[in-house]
Amino acid sequence: MSLVNTKVKPFKAQAFKAGKFVEVSEATIAGKWAVFFFYPADFTFVCPTELGDVADHYAELQKLGVEVFSVSTDTHFTHKAWHDASDTIAKVQYFMIGDPTHEISTNFEVLRPGQGLADRGTFIVDPQGVIQSVEVTAEGIGRDATELLRRIKAAQYVAAHPGEVCPAKWKEGAKTLAPSLELVGKI
Repeated sequence: MSLVNTKVKPFKAQAFKAGKFVEVSEATIAGKWAVFFFYPADFTFVCPTELGDVADHYAELQKLGVEVFSVSTDTHFTHKAWHDASDTIAKVQYFMIGDPTHEISTNFEVLRPGQGLADRGTFIVDPQGVIQSVEVTAEGIGRDATELLRRIKAAQYVAAHPGEVCPAKWKEGAKTLAPSLELVGKI
């Protein structure tokens, strides 16, 4: 079953953000756009390239009113150690959630059975806590923050413009579609 159009399930966890340990829960995302960015483990190979890419785009995400929550099954203590040890991860200013209980990874259906690691999963959540987009990739396939930004902008546009949809390759400012009987077979 797809998680698209379902509400984020309740959770509570510890995160590392801005040099501090903080508690986060589903209440933390209430009323704002959010991205949950799952990855297998700290101190690995593809993961830091992805987190660094999102960090490079974090200011733009914040301008869109989006908060980012990276999540792995490591602890928040491990996140701090990685942040302190890696120049790439030192750029991360968003929440780094520790999920050692696997509650959040299970809720988002990205926990690898028998491995205790999360798949690479990206979830865009609207201000009502409803999942609007899901992307899950295999272990060796890194994600691109510019594509994430495009999907967020499309989700925000559709939310703000009922009756319009964003076609393939849609970019901010480009033409949208208004589905109707007259449009059927005309595209």
